[in-house]
Amino acid sequence: SEINVTEELIRGIRGIHIVACGSAYHAGILGKYVIENVARIPVNVDVASEFRYRMPSPLLSPDDLFIVISQSGETADTIAALRLAKSKGAKVIAITNVKGSTISREADFAMHTQAGMEVAVATSKGYLTQVLCLYMIAAEIGRMRGELDVAQYAAFVENLKKLPKQLEEVLADKAVVQQLASQRFMDVNEFFLGRGMDYALMMEGSLKLKELSYIHSETYPAGELKHGPIALIEKNTLVMVLATQSALLEKLVSNIKEVKARGAFVVAMTQKHNKELLQKAADVVLELPDAEDLFAPILAAVPYQLYGYYTAVCKGCDVDKPRNLAKSVTVE
Repeated sequence: SEINVTEELIRGIRGIHIVACGSAYHAGILGKYVIENVARIPVNVDVASEFRYRMPSPLLSPDDLFIVISQSGETADTIAALRLAKSKGAKVIAITNVKGSTISREADFAMHTQAGMEVAVATSKGYLTQVLCLYMIAAEIGRMRGELDVAQYAAFVENLKKLPKQLEEVLADKAVVQQLASQRFMDVNEFFLGRGMDYALMMEGSLKLKELSYIHSETYPAGELKHGPIALIEKNTLVMVLATQSALLEKLVSNIKEVKARGAFVVAMTQKHNKELLQKAADVVLELPDAEDLFAPILAAVPYQLYGYYTAVCKGCDVDKPRNLAKSVTVE
């Protein structure tokens, strides 16, 4: 309701562009999967600093909807992308945590995440609330364009309402994640794999580990592993695998077997009802509540945030102020 866009505007758009930086960019990638799934409209996602310099200029028109995401609302590259989009006549929705920020003021519509102050430099609740805003936007676009009927829309909203309780269940199992971190904090390299929405979420999981603990980690769509990166897998290499999408489970089990054959130590995560299948392939399986596939990646974000946190604590790193990072990137 805060955005207050008209059905006429939403019915008239031909495509959506999401532009952001860092964790907000990862939120945008997950949002792309959700919007395309629910609203059946094509979505492009770009890093703001790359979008600005696409030659000779980005392909935008007044028929495009432009979504910018920034926790602070002052991210320099994202502000520049917003201004470029407006100069091309595109309507801009801003997702930000700060009312009165530059991005909030200059966008046509502003949706505030209401995450409250996040003191630590590395975002956690900021990322989650950005993702939730994109889910809500997806539902509204789907409803307005006739892709979600009344019952489907109501079910979508009910699934969102279940998330707080489900997240409490996830947090109740944090000791398992803490134990894993205590065993792996001396790692030099780790790998994060997923398919579809899981791949999008794993990009953020890997970033959290890098930001907080300074351990080098890579994220790959699991199907890409055999196209080069599998050469990096050796004995006891930690491979994190997220498997919440039912249609892709068998494919992921195959990928797990591939890395296990090269000596990897695999930690998989999935919903409770899929746990038995993954246990046959992985070394450790972390359990999520039985959420529907579309919403499970939201729950999975928290264990990976905690893993980065506990790993950093084990190494004696400053979790709130990681080296070389700033809370708000106000320069190019």
